[in-house]
Amino acid sequence: MNLIRAYAQLDIKAAEQSNGKRVFRGIASTPTTDSYGDVVESQGAEVDFPLPFLWMHDSRDPIGWITSAKASKTQIEVEGEVADIPEDGELKQRLETAWQYLKNKLVRGLSIGFNPIESARIDQTYGIHYTRWRWLELSAVTIPANMDASITAIKSIDTKLRAASGRSMQLRAPTVARSPLVRGTSRSDGRPTGFIGIPS
Repeated sequence: MNLIRAYAQLDIKAAEQSNGKRVFRGIASTPTTDSYGDVVESQGAEVDFPLPFLWMHDSRDPIGWITSAKASKTQIEVEGEVADIPEDGELKQRLETAWQYLKNKLVRGLSIGFNPIESARIDQTYGIHYTRWRWLELSAVTIPANMDASITAIKSIDTKLRAASGRSMQLRAPTVARSPLVRGTSRSDGRPTGFIGIPS
């Protein structure tokens, strides 16, 4: 199943050095219906922590981890860490640069990489309503400084960046029949999956 992306704006509430760690906390607004007509339910996520935190959706460019997340009907609150390594070199400098971008709110876009579990076509549109999904990674992506920019603008910029690097947009996975939102599941070993939805 192909990886699908949902886009939002990240409002960083705090970014600080804590116990030698680069920790940030922020609110990711739920991706609303965009020009593609897609809707992703924030409470429909299943996730295991720590979740990979990538730079611009590049799996070869991890910058840290998302250590926790809390979803409501309107937003996803995340807490994460940008790695800090002691050895001098290119990697240390790259992580320092990513931290500075985030801390100073120069990179304010957020993109969720996920696989759909339950979804359905939205009536009379080409859009898809994702009610339950497996969260695989979170990426920092660049958006215009104007915070009124739409989710469509984030998609457009991210698509161009990946096209320039030779990584084209993945095709959307086939939909499956709509079913009620599942509030949580267990793995074969009996441990929870890390489902972050908050029951209504």
